[in-house]
Amino acid sequence: MSEAVTQPVPEAPEEKAAGPWREAWTGFRKSKAALFGAAIVLMFVLLAFVGPLIAPEGINEQDMSKRLMAPGAEHWFGTDDFGRDIFSRVIHGARISLWVGFFSVIGSVIVGSLLGIIAGYYGRWVDTIISRLFDIMLAFPSILLAIAIVSVLGPSLQNALIAIAVINVPNFGRLIRSRVLSIKQDEYITAAKGIGMRDSRILFSHILPNSMAPVIVQGTLAVATAILEAAALGFLGLGAQAPAPEWGKMLSDARNYLRDAPWTMIFPGLAIMLTVLGFNLMGDGLRDALDPKMKN
Repeated sequence: MSEAVTQPVPEAPEEKAAGPWREAWTGFRKSKAALFGAAIVLMFVLLAFVGPLIAPEGINEQDMSKRLMAPGAEHWFGTDDFGRDIFSRVIHGARISLWVGFFSVIGSVIVGSLLGIIAGYYGRWVDTIISRLFDIMLAFPSILLAIAIVSVLGPSLQNALIAIAVINVPNFGRLIRSRVLSIKQDEYITAAKGIGMRDSRILFSHILPNSMAPVIVQGTLAVATAILEAAALGFLGLGAQAPAPEWGKMLSDARNYLRDAPWTMIFPGLAIMLTVLGFNLMGDGLRDALDPKMKN
């Protein structure tokens, strides 16, 4: 009687373990609202880079014979009170608004993270001084504090950027501080101290990288806030100065023509709304993807 020959069962290929960032990207892709927001942001970023190439006219080309012309085939968004093409100015304004939004948030993240990580790690009187500084800054309404800073420095786009960066420092500082207070109690931080690792290496090699997920989420949402604040300062005449095609400044220049030529305010306002909406939707998607508490 012949013995049955058993065939070896092929082993299933081992699946590569997905890293935290790959899992976050997978979770982000599942949110249609987040992808829609990312598409809006990408559209405005592309406009900021290639806008000057596709704009039909220069941002300061005036033609008084076409003053306050309604939207049409010749001028898609109409013209303003100087006969300038609003479509061209809105496209160029994307570069200004995104520039202010990104760089003001980068400045806030750098300064706020540095202060927050020092306060949370060293504690005691250092933490008390830095935390009270944050409390004092947060006691003022953000837009009023920005107006005060720009009033001291002088109205300009660069000074508006500095003001927006300063008023957002406490938000990132307190966020990083809370993360550091939690992470510095972990065993691997205690082990790093036990082997004599320097504080600077512990802070920037272990604590800071493990604190970046909430900073990324907060930074995305802060860009939207910074764009709104830049538009508010421009509307008040404290931000970008004429003839810069900044969206807030365009709204300020067009407020006298709201009834006769509403398109002069509608299209810059829509640009602000869409950009802020895109960053908010993308930030919400990042929060759901990076926050372990939001995962099923």
